Amino acid sequence: MKTLTSIMAVAAIGLVAASCHKRDDKNAGDAPFDVDVAQAVVDSVTLSKSYPGTIGAKSAVDVVARVNGYLISQNYNNGDDVKKGQVLFRIEDTQYRDAVQQARAALDNAKSTLEYAEKNYAAMRKALESDAVAQIQVLESKSNYEQAQAAVANAQAALETANTNLGYCTIIAPFDGTMTNGEFSTGAYIGGAGSPVKLASIYDNEHFWAKFFIEDASFLRSQINQNNRHLIDYDSVPVNFAEDLPHDYSGKLSYISPNVDTGTGTLALRVGIDSPWGELRNGMYCTVDLPYKFDPAAVLVKDAAISTSQTNKYVYVVNDSNSVVYTPIEVGDMANDSMRIVTSGLHGGEKYVTKALLKVRPGMKVNPVLER
Repeated sequence: MKTLTSIMAVAAIGLVAASCHKRDDKNAGDAPFDVDVAQAVVDSVTLSKSYPGTIGAKSAVDVVARVNGYLISQNYNNGDDVKKGQVLFRIEDTQYRDAVQQARAALDNAKSTLEYAEKNYAAMRKALESDAVAQIQVLESKSNYEQAQAAVANAQAALETANTNLGYCTIIAPFDGTMTNGEFSTGAYIGGAGSPVKLASIYDNEHFWAKFFIEDASFLRSQINQNNRHLIDYDSVPVNFAEDLPHDYSGKLSYISPNVDTGTGTLALRVGIDSPWGELRNGMYCTVDLPYKFDPAAVLVKDAAISTSQTNKYVYVVNDSNSVVYTPIEVGDMANDSMRIVTSGLHGGEKYVTKALLKVRPGMKVNPVLER
């Protein structure tokens, strides 16, 4: 009998222990678990859209020959950087020096003739006062004087032309830039008098345009007053490249085409950028991040924290009672790489779940841990 009593006592103790263990498990399940949350941020943002474009040198010209003659020298190495005024090519100039001397001699002769004609005309007018000569003689001397004046003017023009042609024999750099390969070898005959002949090209590698096109509808949307266009900084428009360069580039929006291309429905725009480090080249591809809207008080949340249902987008908000609240929202564009603008449904400062989104449910009690 005593043994039976002992057995029953042990069984009762076991039941009590099991009951307590179940209650502990239940309480443990009800305990709020930690979830990472962040606060919706209110900040000013500038929204932009990326457009493909190309880099073009602000100054890019063909260096040409404008006289006939043999090319006697190329005074740079192909691909060299040159300075404004630096001699690039020389064309044999003997005939042009001779032409200058001949024109100068012709001018001296014309001046001598003019001097004689002027004195003769003055003498004839004085002689006419005493009827020593006939009126017709005075008129003839006047005509000779005027012809001599015209001859001097023609001789001066001929000398200027001869000097100009002589100057064309020495081709200099019109600005600082980088030279392309020469088109002709030394000794080649260049026939540039009839029509200029290209010898090479020069590109300004410090000052560029980033040229791109936008749709006319996008342009019109960017002009509306709600976009706070007057607050947008168009002097520092970012320009990016497929490969990261050692330096960042941005420039001023300097040109908007006055007309829309009816074939493509686009407007041509240009952003002026400088390249003091010599990293850019004419013809490179780029991407221009053109700003179109400024929002001084945008509500921002992490884009990864937004979920999507069949009807809307939503976030899980943790309220003041640490309960999870299903919160539908309307969203706008991305901002600052990983943030999304919330246009309605959420206010600045509200806490929303950023991780373990599949573990939380509406109404669940949680212990919010604010991310830093």
